[in-house]
Amino acid sequence: MSVAVQFASRAPGLPSRAQVRRWALATHAVHAGDADGVVTLRYVDAAEGRALNRDFRGRDYATNVLTFVLATVAEHGRYVADIVICAPVVAREARAQKKALHEHHAHMVVHGMLHAQGLDHEDAAEAAAMEAVERAVLARFRIKDPYATPH
Repeated sequence: MSVAVQFASRAPGLPSRAQVRRWALATHAVHAGDADGVVTLRYVDAAEGRALNRDFRGRDYATNVLTFVLATVAEHGRYVADIVICAPVVAREARAQKKALHEHHAHMVVHGMLHAQGLDHEDAAEAAAMEAVERAVLARFRIKDPYATPH
């Protein structure tokens, strides 16, 4: 498994390259099995996040995480993907949801990695399965359930 981490954002509170790699590798270990993977994780600012979401998804706003799957295990024997995380959106969401910023960053890395490995949340059954894997990976880092309702 190869993970490259890029920072095109200087937003405060970004995780270290080493931490991003740990989250990505843990997700790979929990879900990918024997499959190989090549992933680039890139942290961007709002302008780049908005442009990518507009150009590739037709949605003219910055979103928290975008996963671009370039190859799948079924097609090529390994998955290859670019994952883009928009740091200002993640920070805004963490504040609004009263979550620790590093925990929300972890969730976005795990979420993007699972998309890279072929999981999705287009229907309730897919969403439940994906969320279960997210919870399991995040629990390894003692990160709270990101889907739990705040008290």
